[in-house]
Amino acid sequence: MAKTTIEQLAEFGQSVWLDNISRGLIESGRLKEMISLGLSGVTSNPTIFDKAISQSKDYDQKITRLFGEGKPAFEIYDELTVADIQETADIFKPVYERTRGLDGYVSLEVNPGLASLSAETIQEAKRLHKKLSRANVMLKIPATGEGFIAIEELISQGISINATLIFSLEQYTKTAEAFIRGLKRLSSKVGDLSRTRSVASVFVSRIDTVVDNILEDLSQKEKDSALRNELQALKGKAAAANVALIYQRSREIFSRDEFRLLNKSGANIQRPLWASTGTKNPAYSSIKYIEELMAKDTVNTAPENTLEAFLAGGKVKEALSDDIKEALDILTHLKRFGIEVDAICQKLLKDGIILFENSFDSLLKSIENKISNIKDRESV
Repeated sequence: MAKTTIEQLAEFGQSVWLDNISRGLIESGRLKEMISLGLSGVTSNPTIFDKAISQSKDYDQKITRLFGEGKPAFEIYDELTVADIQETADIFKPVYERTRGLDGYVSLEVNPGLASLSAETIQEAKRLHKKLSRANVMLKIPATGEGFIAIEELISQGISINATLIFSLEQYTKTAEAFIRGLKRLSSKVGDLSRTRSVASVFVSRIDTVVDNILEDLSQKEKDSALRNELQALKGKAAAANVALIYQRSREIFSRDEFRLLNKSGANIQRPLWASTGTKNPAYSSIKYIEELMAKDTVNTAPENTLEAFLAGGKVKEALSDDIKEALDILTHLKRFGIEVDAICQKLLKDGIILFENSFDSLLKSIENKISNIKDRESV
């Protein structure tokens, strides 16, 4: 039987994870079906859980039971998400074992309301790690100043981490350095570092969305047709160029002697994970951010419709390498037009943290609304 494009991509060296989780996906058997097609992991976030809970009745029965036990909205959220993550981790356990811990992971976001509080983030991550009690779960921590402290500390305690909301090269570099510091500390406690894994989630499509809007505004104001053509030609290129620099930096960091010493004790590299890879601009290919970001020793986490399109018509071909000349040329060209991608990344990080906080608040509100409906029914 011919291998699927996802399986071919895995053989090439890039894992494919799904950027979604829900009761419907689990109970319908669709998740197991996707695993049979080559899917090797799942990521989640508050926005995903909010959509799953608010837009379906899949969780109503459990919410009714937990409310009946006197649990408030946060504890209900905690029970619902932990149960989903545990069940999903169990479904992926054969993948985890077959790949010897490379894949088969499920990621859960630590309460984003704690993102600016490193000590509280560490405490909450340790609580979740203990409650989840699954080797193939990664806890998601934002790559911020406070997050780097938490990432280092949690890695030093042998807890696998998905460092998230990475946009810039500087952010990525600090994330990888925090991971390595954590491994160094862990190596002083245990002899085998192979069980502690991490990915660095680099957000992609949002960069093109912002840059393309700026390019379009400049193009409309530009009277010189040659310059208008230059501006239009730069559309859809910023995100991949930014990723190319990050990938090259990853290759460089994890080939240093500093990491090679840790590798002798079983340490694994922190793989870059390309996140937010669903295409937002309908003018672009639906699999743009899969085909443009194929690279060894990485992960691509995508929405289900993107993966379906890749299964139907995708082709596996290396897209990223250590050669970053073209990427540097694109970013330099953008800079000539006053477009600073690093500055855009900084704003996207701030916006991303606020978005996740708002999504978490919305998620709790959705549960409270369900509780209110239960109360209304009981009062009738």
